Amino acid sequence: MRRLVSCVLLLSSFALAPGCATYNQDLDRARSHYEANRFEQALALFRVLEHDMDSFSVPERAQYAYLRGMTDYRLADLAPQGTGVADPRKGYRDNARHWLGLAAAIEKQTPGGITSEQKGRLTETLADLNRDVYGGAETLPDGAAPEAAPQPDAAPASPAESPEPAAPTL
Repeated sequence: MRRLVSCVLLLSSFALAPGCATYNQDLDRARSHYEANRFEQALALFRVLEHDMDSFSVPERAQYAYLRGMTDYRLADLAPQGTGVADPRKGYRDNARHWLGLAAAIEKQTPGGITSEQKGRLTETLADLNRDVYGGAETLPDGAAPEAAPQPDAAPASPAESPEPAAPTL
């Protein structure tokens, strides 16, 4: 009986061992789909893997977030234009911004998960996606403050600056 229990435990450990490698294999498979421009298949795998991100190492999390965001970004270009809330392009772009922002944050905290080529692409893509949120205003040089436009109904700063009241006309 003791021998049977040890055999069962040994066999079950062999059965569970490939489970750890499955997440990495799925990430590699999703990366292959992305690189082959099969974005729908890549996104399907990324969605399955999302719940198991904690099984990845930190560099793998950065890769996951980067590839997931870039997949959504590419799908946004391929999606048909919708209207209002039912605009799939906006949904893909919002998701892309989320995942790419996460990839940038992971990479900033723990460098090494994203290649220099991917960092350049990440920066350009995030800048494009941020224009959706912040608009297309030109960026100011570091340290420069925007000039405040005078408000027409603003009260004067001090009584000395206020004009003399006009004399009533009779």
